[in-house]
Amino acid sequence: MAAAAPSHRHPKRRRLSPGPTPLQPPLDSLADELLFLVLDRVAAADPRALKSFALASRACHAAESRHRRILRPLRADLLPAALARYPSASRLDLSLCARVPDAALAAVPSGSSSLRAVDLSRSSGFGAGGLAALATACPDLADLDLSNGVHLGDAAAAEVARMRRLHRLSLSRCKALTDMGLGCVAVGCTHLRDLSLKWCLGVTDLGLQLLALKCKNLTSLDLSYTMITKQSFLAIMKLPKLQVLTLLGCIGIDDDALCSLEKECSKSLQVLDMSHCQNVTDVGVSSIVKSMPNLLELDLSYCCPVTPFMVRSLQKISKLRTLKLEGCKFMADALKAVGSSCVSIRELSLSKCSGVTDTELSFAVLKLKDLQKLDITCCRNITDVSVAAITGSCTSLISLRMESCNHVSSGALQLIGKHCSRLEELDLTDSDLDDEGLKAVAGCSNLSSLKIGICLRISDEGLAHIGKSCPKLRDIDLYRCGGISDDGVVQIAQGCPVLESINLSYCTEITDRSLMSLSKCAKLNTLEIRGCPRVSSAGLSEIAMGCRLLSKLDIKKCFEINDVGMLYLSQFSHCLRQINLSYCSVTDIGLLSLSSICGLQNMTIVHLAGITPNGLIAALMVCGGLTKVKLHEAFKSMMHPRMLKNVEARGCVFQWIDKPFKVEVEPCDVWKQQSQDVLVR
Repeated sequence: MAAAAPSHRHPKRRRLSPGPTPLQPPLDSLADELLFLVLDRVAAADPRALKSFALASRACHAAESRHRRILRPLRADLLPAALARYPSASRLDLSLCARVPDAALAAVPSGSSSLRAVDLSRSSGFGAGGLAALATACPDLADLDLSNGVHLGDAAAAEVARMRRLHRLSLSRCKALTDMGLGCVAVGCTHLRDLSLKWCLGVTDLGLQLLALKCKNLTSLDLSYTMITKQSFLAIMKLPKLQVLTLLGCIGIDDDALCSLEKECSKSLQVLDMSHCQNVTDVGVSSIVKSMPNLLELDLSYCCPVTPFMVRSLQKISKLRTLKLEGCKFMADALKAVGSSCVSIRELSLSKCSGVTDTELSFAVLKLKDLQKLDITCCRNITDVSVAAITGSCTSLISLRMESCNHVSSGALQLIGKHCSRLEELDLTDSDLDDEGLKAVAGCSNLSSLKIGICLRISDEGLAHIGKSCPKLRDIDLYRCGGISDDGVVQIAQGCPVLESINLSYCTEITDRSLMSLSKCAKLNTLEIRGCPRVSSAGLSEIAMGCRLLSKLDIKKCFEINDVGMLYLSQFSHCLRQINLSYCSVTDIGLLSLSSICGLQNMTIVHLAGITPNGLIAALMVCGGLTKVKLHEAFKSMMHPRMLKNVEARGCVFQWIDKPFKVEVEPCDVWKQQSQDVLVR
């Protein structure tokens, strides 16, 4: 009997139990509303962090795409991809693109219903064709900025007229525009509320009259430096909803035009700017204010002498809050009349006014107890008497500007800090301020802007008080303060964490230690250290790594800054827009590395011994976003004309400077004496 075959019994297979469910990224489970709140906080703290957020997960990537409302592409060719990536964007800012060809605007997807605003104010290269494509693609466009479009004429305006839902339109410096183009806009864009025609020299009364006839909803109109005369002025003044009218530099506006206003002119006007209207006198001003009972702001800077008769007419404007008289000549008792007749004003500008004396200014401020902003820049005849009156009466000041008031003593300046504790903006440039004065100013804990340049008596001791007591400081100007050193700058950097701008130009004692301390100020975007020979690339590299929002940098005559500093900038300072490199030790290598920053728009390299024509040409060809370059005249003959034309065709403007080579930095006290000698002459 055959043996039974061995049985191969397989062991029972163990049923695998389901493992733990993979954890879902915590942000993926949040609703869009909560994610958008997170994104708002992230963007407020550091806009660069949005990219990192989008890479965290697919949900974060999608949420960031839906959240973004403003697009600022660095190059026009990136526009289609950017719009596809961010379909919910409502504002398109092309101000970083020097040249935007028609093809780029034609690439905007048809029916981009989310786009409401487009900014082309710093761009060139487009014309009627591109605007036609934009009008077709964005039927709901409400805001269009075409400022500086010197190449845009009536054909372009005709395409703009197709954007019938426009509420805001800027055509500033569109010098080729004529009445025909403006007529098209007036007929097509009847819903316009805000229109700027500043420097539109081809526009005359004919076009402006049609505008007044068709665009009844206008609330803000800028006609600065246009050919407006009495004929169209009357029509404009009858616009029923007009609130803001700017007539800066309109030489066609004279007393005849102002006196011809009828009683039925619009009573809605709240802001009127007639600065630099040279053919207007006090008679015309006195006449026009009778027709504007609701005026809140009046600007007559550089317009006409200020007389008591003119000022007394302002009594009829009981709601007047702002009066700007910069550069005007005050006749006897006129400033006293301001105090008596304009008791409701909150802001008064007397900058560069002649005829301002202690007697009259003291009388005026004693009456203006609710004054919040006062500008007495370059009122060189006032003394401690005026400052005592200001600080004694105007304790609610939030802004005081008194640059170059040279007859005010350091003791009087201390009164500012002691009595005006609400100040947010203070300008004491070129004054007798000392450390005791700064100690008093430190009592203004709400200060956000402090300008104390050319104050030769302040030192690190005074800056220490500011650093300890003014944590809200965002802007400080220490230009040519030769008495400060690293210790003072360190105090500012440590005590002012939200600092955004600092000017240390010609503070010759500061070193890399100052830059290293400032590198901890993450919000710093403007750094001016011109004429600081003791700083080097070591300090600049710390700034580049720590201050990622840096957009403006002036390192002229910083002789120890070389290619190493440029390499760090190219690696970390992607927000850099403007730089001055003259007299530095940068060579072709550094310049070429700097040109890799896509958003760089403005370069000044007038005196840069380390660069060659070939290196300069290579850098200019690589740096595609440049809009302005300052170069020494000597380079013009060394560069091929075709290359210059190619760079200019991208939207770049060359400014050729013929200045002698001068390395020496004058001591601050010597420079100040020389500048005062010039003023005396």
